[in-house]
Amino acid sequence: MVKMLLGILIGNLGVTLDDSKLESLIGTKLVNMNFYPTCPNPELTIGVGRHSDMGTLTVLLQDGIGGLYVKLEEDALVGRKEEWIEIPPIPGALVINVGDSLQILSNGRYTSAEHRVSTTSKQSRVSIPVFTAPRPTEKIGSLPHLAELDGGALYRDVIFQEYMNNFFGQSHEGKKSLDFAKINAN
Repeated sequence: MVKMLLGILIGNLGVTLDDSKLESLIGTKLVNMNFYPTCPNPELTIGVGRHSDMGTLTVLLQDGIGGLYVKLEEDALVGRKEEWIEIPPIPGALVINVGDSLQILSNGRYTSAEHRVSTTSKQSRVSIPVFTAPRPTEKIGSLPHLAELDGGALYRDVIFQEYMNNFFGQSHEGKKSLDFAKINAN
């Protein structure tokens, strides 16, 4: 399913990647099972701090409790303070997150979702994300066709393992880890 979704997303950008390239961009797969116990004072704690996923696509199965929040992009907030919206759980639905790797590959046309998880005082919560990411040895960077159309690459080529090492050094600092690959990052 992820390979098909990635093929469609890349294809919508006017780029065709063969099956082996698509597979190398989602060749690392990891399943987490997250348990968030009931918290008597949820305003004093965070389930998972603000971050974006480093991989290509994340598929998330939520329970019916809720607690996943996504930050609105800066351009949607013109003149307003930072805002987070809750993603309500829909029975039987999957949440698909774009990760940093797809943002890099798409030259910023797709943006990774900065998100966080809160706890609740009412019920324990469970979520099961399936992370897909490039193989550690895979080189990722802005796809040449998109960089050409956009007047230049926004991201330099990096070996995914190097990006991953940097990512874990920037945990819960929002999308700061993307600066590692950004050309002319401030």
